[in-house]
Amino acid sequence: MPDDGSYVWFDDIAGSIEIPEEGTLSKVLFRDDQCRVVLFAFDRDQVLTEHTASVPAVVQVISGRMEIGLDGDTLEAGPGSWLHMPPHMPHSVTALEPSVMILSMLR
Repeated sequence: MPDDGSYVWFDDIAGSIEIPEEGTLSKVLFRDDQCRVVLFAFDRDQVLTEHTASVPAVVQVISGRMEIGLDGDTLEAGPGSWLHMPPHMPHSVTALEPSVMILSMLR
């Protein structure tokens, strides 16, 4: 990334985080007044319990397989899956195998 802040670049997004053994790890990739982008790494069977967000959010699965609970529905997501959620929608995430996802929260 250049020092002047003109852009942010990751040549290997999945390679920039290590999947923890029996845990979950998050890493903020970018933050400004308009959005916050967080990279998550989950070991198998790790869960983000049901919660809501006050802003719209986008989930992108980079690697692995995840089950996303979304307002009463259950979605199975894999690499390339993309999801937009409006504010205040109940959702949860369960890693079916070691997985990496990007969460973008929009303002």
